[in-house]
Amino acid sequence: MGSIRLENVEKWFGELQVIKGIDLEIEDGEFVIFVGPSGCGKSTLLRMISGLEETSRGRILLNGDDVTDRLPSERGLSMVFQSYALYPHMNVRENMGFSLKTAGSPKKEIDEKVGRAAEILRLDDYLDRRPKALSGGQRQRVAIGRAIVREPKGFLFDEPLSNLDAALRVEMRFEIARLHETLGTTMIYVTHDQVEAMTLADRIVVLKDGRIMQIGTPRELYDHPDNLFVAQFIGSPKMNILPCSGNDGQYAIEGHGGGVLPEGTEGTPTSLGIRPEHIELVEPGKGEVTGTVEIDEYLGSDTYLYVDCGKAGRLIVRVAEIEAGMRRKEIGLRLRPEKLHFFNEAGLAI
Repeated sequence: MGSIRLENVEKWFGELQVIKGIDLEIEDGEFVIFVGPSGCGKSTLLRMISGLEETSRGRILLNGDDVTDRLPSERGLSMVFQSYALYPHMNVRENMGFSLKTAGSPKKEIDEKVGRAAEILRLDDYLDRRPKALSGGQRQRVAIGRAIVREPKGFLFDEPLSNLDAALRVEMRFEIARLHETLGTTMIYVTHDQVEAMTLADRIVVLKDGRIMQIGTPRELYDHPDNLFVAQFIGSPKMNILPCSGNDGQYAIEGHGGGVLPEGTEGTPTSLGIRPEHIELVEPGKGEVTGTVEIDEYLGSDTYLYVDCGKAGRLIVRVAEIEAGMRRKEIGLRLRPEKLHFFNEAGLAI
């Protein structure tokens, strides 16, 4: 097991700084996920922790031991990549035990560790197959098994499911969650998929331009975003943002109605945020906002309405059941007051 701490970590590629003074502490046995848009530095940060990228400034500590300048093989961490990188001429058993064999481990020990990993990953029936005879999900499980046999202090996952189709991603999310529950080992996971982050993580680290924008549990980030970036990045569909103004404890949405600001609101709001599921349909003119339905997306258990609200922009509304033929219909929207989020001109929550 291992705790991991980053102290003012920076990474420069020539004149370009991609990681900008990150401080982060990951507890022993915790499952932490790095998310952010392409180019935010999440994979670079993971590679720095693994030792595959040098750290320009700052320190990386594993169980309190400074490993900043150590080789990847000396850190006791195992990395699972997006590509499976399996040896095609070896069967599953040989692929999983290869690192132990090259390290000179006894055959009996290799067989025991491979057998234990295969049991955890439900690969017992596939040990004698070669990679070409496996599905994408099975190959990824073999790659994870190869990491397990090394009995690392922590696992590092770099977008391991991005090559799989939607059904296999769902299956593998379950497998990785079950693996963490079984092993209790520290895991750091990089993804651009919000569903993976929300369903797997103990805590999520949201990155933008090499900086941490917010750290918290999935529920904390969803319910209490610190800024506009996190508000719109976490959640699918993203949070609706409407232009608004505030004065004397009241707010007004541009071109529409308004209401009372939450007690304790500090500063002047310039934006209002609300999640699609926190908007209720009412008669036109009866809610804070009135608009016209442009598109209705029926998804079975849910329907998403895309509503043109004039100066307030386009709002997405999630409803469980609606009547047919909503397109081009004028509707009123009631914004649940206890679910409103307000942001100032700098984009910070107030």
